[in-house]
Amino acid sequence: MTEDSHFQQLLSIAATQAQPHRLLFVFAAAELPDHPTEAQREAFAAGRGGALAPRMCVDKGVGELKDFAGLAAESKTAGPPWQVVFAAALPGLNGLAPTKAEIDAALKTMVETLRVGGVDKYAAFDQDGEPLRLR
Repeated sequence: MTEDSHFQQLLSIAATQAQPHRLLFVFAAAELPDHPTEAQREAFAAGRGGALAPRMCVDKGVGELKDFAGLAAESKTAGPPWQVVFAAALPGLNGLAPTKAEIDAALKTMVETLRVGGVDKYAAFDQDGEPLRLR
């Protein structure tokens, strides 16, 4: 991944905002949907298709992350395997970073949005930090 990758751009933009931001991440893994068809089973077994299910989430201060590799390495020791990480930024107000309650509420909203298929609402990255376009 290059220094001007999409993830690096996310970090850079968040760092230059007037209000302090927290970066929110939801890690997801593919699984078969409830009551899959035979075609869905076959596609899933071949490594295609499935539904993305949130597995873990975390928030980070802008200065806590240097690059995607650091986030990916930390995630491997902190939780279950994943295929996609969704990212968003949560701004603070009046020079103060978001509160824990605001962060928790935003992460809960992200998880629920992803559970109902709102994958296009957030930046998405594969395990190598490459941007994904999901529909």
